[in-house]
Amino acid sequence: MSSSYARRRLLFALFAAVVLAFGIAACGDDDDGDDGGGGGDLIESNPDNGGVQLTVGSKNFTEQYILGEIYAQALSAAGYDVSKDLNLGSEQVALKALEDGEISGYPEYTSTALTSFFDTPPEEVPNDPQEAVDDASGQFEQLGLTTFAPAPFNSANAVGLLKSTADELGVEKVSDLEGESQDLVLYGSPECRQRVDCLVGLQDGYGLELKEFKPVDIALRYEVIDKGDADLSILFTTDAQLFTDPDKYVILEDDMEIFPAGNPVFVASQSVVDEAGTDFQDTVEKVQENLGLEVMRELNARVDIDKETPEQAAREYLQEFGYIE
Repeated sequence: MSSSYARRRLLFALFAAVVLAFGIAACGDDDDGDDGGGGGDLIESNPDNGGVQLTVGSKNFTEQYILGEIYAQALSAAGYDVSKDLNLGSEQVALKALEDGEISGYPEYTSTALTSFFDTPPEEVPNDPQEAVDDASGQFEQLGLTTFAPAPFNSANAVGLLKSTADELGVEKVSDLEGESQDLVLYGSPECRQRVDCLVGLQDGYGLELKEFKPVDIALRYEVIDKGDADLSILFTTDAQLFTDPDKYVILEDDMEIFPAGNPVFVASQSVVDEAGTDFQDTVEKVQENLGLEVMRELNARVDIDKETPEQAAREYLQEFGYIE
């Protein structure tokens, strides 16, 4: 069985588990999804939405492209007149586009919003996802913007290593590195030296002393551990490699909860929300219910490894979970 086919089987398996758990209870039941594991309700087009124009934005990397496509396709299925601007660049560019009315909304990560927009010191960003969402939502409101419920997955920095190295060291969580770290080399992005979800958190939060820290381009974060240049590398929790090679790479549990939460929330103009009606928020929140960590890793893998387009990966996700036909 090819790795590509195996990946496609995962979403079907997850959906089957949901069906079994909920017994395919009443189609269109609006009560499912409170635990983030519902979904599967076919989106129905509402003719009242036809006159409402929405522009969905995103930043310019794989995960954002996919999220933008998921929201755009779902809103189109709900009957809205949807356009896309899915290559906005940095979070600052995306926020300006939203405030200027160039887009109706886009997905942003709570940790990014708090540190980049609202000057929250990284060490003060909550590790608890709901606390981080609440903090960000309150400050977005002061800008005339509203945030919807967060997606289930946390897209954040993590300490990663080869599974063989983890087994040799006998480590499963970051605190297990105590007594071992002085012999280990860590690679991370150049700004890692100043970040609490990187070197600062490991040194000040966990009290670890490392043999050496070396800066590296984030694109090389797996290559450095593959080649043995690094013992530890700062990875991302939603990396495609963690899905395609789960027996090769592991990430250590942030057991002291030092690293900030980075769940994505859809941020929209309050005026657009008022005009678009309840289907706008309901649709966005519905289609992200099944976006758990493993599913997001798979979708990233479909694009980064299998070379699907974000549009195609998003459409397959929506189809496989029963949101669109």
